Amino acid sequence: MRNKLKKDLGLFDVFAISTGAMFSSGFFLLPGIASHYTGPSVFLAYLLAGVLILPTMFSIAEISTALPRSGGAYFFLDRSLGPLMGTIGGLGTYFALMLKTAFAIIGIGAYAAIFWEVPTKIVAIVATLFFMALNLVGAKKTSAFQKVFVIFLLIILVGFIADGLFSIFTSDTITDESINKQFTPFFSNGFGGMFTTIGFVFVSYLGLTQIVSVAEEIKNPERNIPLGMILSLVVTGLIYGLGVFIMVTLIEPTAFANELAPAATAAEHLFKWLPDNVGVLLMSVAALAAFASTGNAGLLSASRYPFAMGRDKLFPAILAKIGKKGSPVVAIFLTTALIIVFILVLSEEGIVKLASTFQLLIFIFINFSVIVFRKSKIESYDPGYVSPLYPFMQVIGIVISFILIIYLGWMPILFTSGIIVIGVLWYHFYSKGKVKREGAIFHWFALLGRHQYDELENELMTILKEKGLREGDPFDETVITSRIKILKDTTNFDKVLNIASDYFCRELDLNKEGVLHKFFQSIPDESVIALPGILVFHAKFKSVSHPSMKIVISKNQIKGAFPSEGYEFKKPIQICAFLINSDENPKQQLRMLSRLLDILEREHIIKTLLKMNSHREIKEFLLQNERFVSIKLLEGTPQDTMIGKQLKEIQLPKDVLVALVERNDKTFTPNGSTVLVTDDVLTILGEPKSIAKLYKEYMSYEIDKLDTEETT
Repeated sequence: MRNKLKKDLGLFDVFAISTGAMFSSGFFLLPGIASHYTGPSVFLAYLLAGVLILPTMFSIAEISTALPRSGGAYFFLDRSLGPLMGTIGGLGTYFALMLKTAFAIIGIGAYAAIFWEVPTKIVAIVATLFFMALNLVGAKKTSAFQKVFVIFLLIILVGFIADGLFSIFTSDTITDESINKQFTPFFSNGFGGMFTTIGFVFVSYLGLTQIVSVAEEIKNPERNIPLGMILSLVVTGLIYGLGVFIMVTLIEPTAFANELAPAATAAEHLFKWLPDNVGVLLMSVAALAAFASTGNAGLLSASRYPFAMGRDKLFPAILAKIGKKGSPVVAIFLTTALIIVFILVLSEEGIVKLASTFQLLIFIFINFSVIVFRKSKIESYDPGYVSPLYPFMQVIGIVISFILIIYLGWMPILFTSGIIVIGVLWYHFYSKGKVKREGAIFHWFALLGRHQYDELENELMTILKEKGLREGDPFDETVITSRIKILKDTTNFDKVLNIASDYFCRELDLNKEGVLHKFFQSIPDESVIALPGILVFHAKFKSVSHPSMKIVISKNQIKGAFPSEGYEFKKPIQICAFLINSDENPKQQLRMLSRLLDILEREHIIKTLLKMNSHREIKEFLLQNERFVSIKLLEGTPQDTMIGKQLKEIQLPKDVLVALVERNDKTFTPNGSTVLVTDDVLTILGEPKSIAKLYKEYMSYEIDKLDTEETT
């Protein structure tokens, strides 16, 4: 599909986008402004903000590994609470990210003015256009630029903290008396001032939400999203806390409260081992890199909101257009234009409060969304990371966000209310007639007697299929141990069903009537999936300890009536696949079923399987990926050293397994004492690197031989 984004981003890309989005105004500009509300304890506010965001981070990680889609908070809220809440959340988060991005880019102009006499906002606009150009060439190249920023920035900040802590605890000029003076009074406005400050600096951690807006472009999202977020939060929280502690210690309190470049001012007291002002220069350059990384990452993630909403018909469809480089071109142009407007017309402190207030409201909705998805009992909601201490963690996240919103004051609350009103009006007058879906909350209502939106389960099933198997899912093992029946004579459904049910009775010790009842007496849509020429039956049983598969392939059309009345499918049917698993692993069953469907939806699948007469060939086709190789033992080839030996005597890489042996047109699973003979065909599974090594060692001979024969 043209409106799907490429999966180009790995773990370090996740870490770089999240971390780079957090180190700018939060470190280089806000500490002094934030100290107005709480005094020297401002460094503690940063640490507490990092702790208090944990419940929401856990909720974001859970939903984003279940639904790795562009749009982040918008997509979560739309699919959980419905398109109205999706419109409000998407619009608000989009504006919050753009405001924060505009603020960061203004910082580039402000710091550039330290070195050159240039108009601040003109520099900011030029920087915005530069980041737009980067984003237009694709997320991978944008992220590569981001990683350079983040690596440079972390080196400078770690040096700043190390030198600062060393100076504070070893310098003769910094005494206990002077430190006590700097930190007295510790809470200048009591605990109320501390809560206000925590809410104020919450914007410093918005990078955690920015990463999920590009979740669709992340490889292995179930591992990389939660791990990248946790690493980013730990690193960022420590640098914020320690860095601001150093600033508070070194800068006189009154001056600190009015300081717009506190890191550079603190650096004047440090880096004595460097030539004059080099420390200040380094911190200023680091600030430029930080603002640039936030501006770059902010434009990248913010542009995915109108893209996702355009794809879902909440915004004009043109916003979902993807260019030749794989980037949402129109959405990037729109986001760039709006950021430039904000740069030209808005101030700084107000932006921070507005962005923080709406983001806290979104956090309330996201925590509630986890509860909704869990309560909806949708089987295809299958997060790779599960939030701990559910639902207490989500309730705590909701309460924390609500309290912090109150302490931020009425103006940000009124602004947030205005965005909500705009979202409601936009949905009512533009989107409502174009969108026919509802959120997971209707599935929760269905359990209480209300209707639900069935298409949501289909969409989640599609996402599940795109994510693929999870590590530990025994799909390959199930294929290897499966039984395949090839019928050459004309047959009917009754015979096919008897073949399958008899097999499961023997293999899994199930009752035949129970098997047939599961497949055909329940609601057909729940147990049978129809593909062109193929029927896929799936069921779960309590007594089953491991998954099992049976595949029946008929060379001719399967005749007869289908057992379930009213179930319609297109004839002819020539392949029937049966998959059974334990009802203790419903998510695993869905992932394995999704993988099987993905294989059976390949182009020309019917013709391909009907041409195969070997069970090994069919199983290898089902296993087909970079983790297996098939080797035939022929004399006069590199693999003839295996002939006549027991399998346990053969030196193979430790991370591979000889899963199947085909001998005299029969396929079996070998053991260590199996003696290999000439013309055996081995199916070997393992890690990609080892499989590639075996392929090169044993199969390159066959390829060279074929090339020679074709040449002669």
